[in-house]
Amino acid sequence: MRIDARLASRATVPIAVLLVAGMVAAQSPSPPAAPARPATKQAAAGAKPATKASEPALKMVLEPRAMELIKAASDRLAAAKSMSFTAVVSYEYPSKLGPPIAYTTRYDVAMQRPDKLRVLMPGDGPASEFYYDGRTITAYAPVENLAAVVDAPPSLDAMLKMAFQKAAIYFPFSDALVTDPYAAFAGGAILAFYVGPSAVVGGTKTDMVVWANPDVFVQMWIGADDRLPRRMRATFAADPLALRHEMELSDWKLDPVLPPDTFASARARGAGRMAFASPAPPPRGARPITMGKSPQSVPGPSK
Repeated sequence: MRIDARLASRATVPIAVLLVAGMVAAQSPSPPAAPARPATKQAAAGAKPATKASEPALKMVLEPRAMELIKAASDRLAAAKSMSFTAVVSYEYPSKLGPPIAYTTRYDVAMQRPDKLRVLMPGDGPASEFYYDGRTITAYAPVENLAAVVDAPPSLDAMLKMAFQKAAIYFPFSDALVTDPYAAFAGGAILAFYVGPSAVVGGTKTDMVVWANPDVFVQMWIGADDRLPRRMRATFAADPLALRHEMELSDWKLDPVLPPDTFASARARGAGRMAFASPAPPPRGARPITMGKSPQSVPGPSK
């Protein structure tokens, strides 16, 4: 995701300041009243100190039903030799007023295993295009007519890691594209549980699950019939502001026939050249889940 810091820093509407001040005042607690004193010394002597009920510690569990749903979604993605879908991603960015501002980016994705990817990105900011043909990465800015071209590894997994490390190119759906989505989703999981059904996401029935590892806390909506992910909502442990990242996934097509020219652009080939480098840091705390610390073995669902 790319963020326009100039947009994020704009805070020029006076009424917004008044609104925030009113919210703070409304939510500020009243000063505590002075404690009542016992009427007599005997009453004071007989008073017993109140005991605070201890809250039970949260038990981190990997609920079998949640893990089975994540495994089913992962298996569907891993089995697809090609796929296309649309991801609409909203992410929060700090403002000078305090409350975060939400930005939205649309990704039109086409992928073919083991080594091809196209991502077209209109959104809140400059449009961009990304092509990977198994040999090179091309990052293209159509408005400026500039392209960055660099040699790339011969696999999607290695290419996605390289793109992030060298140019801060971060796709929030990367874990759906890798060879083993289940390892990406469930690797290092310390918590997973089933929330319940939903009928209001993606125009279809879904099952809601939550999972977390030490790096990220994610809520997922998984199609009840097709077992495809429909929405993901994440917060990252490294982000002290706990800003939210939300992704809606739609228009899924598994194993479509994609023309060979899907993964190249004639306009990009003829464009001016720019460096393949990071233009700005990625969203705070955000990184591909596959780059987090994971154990050698991935916990599997119960049989």
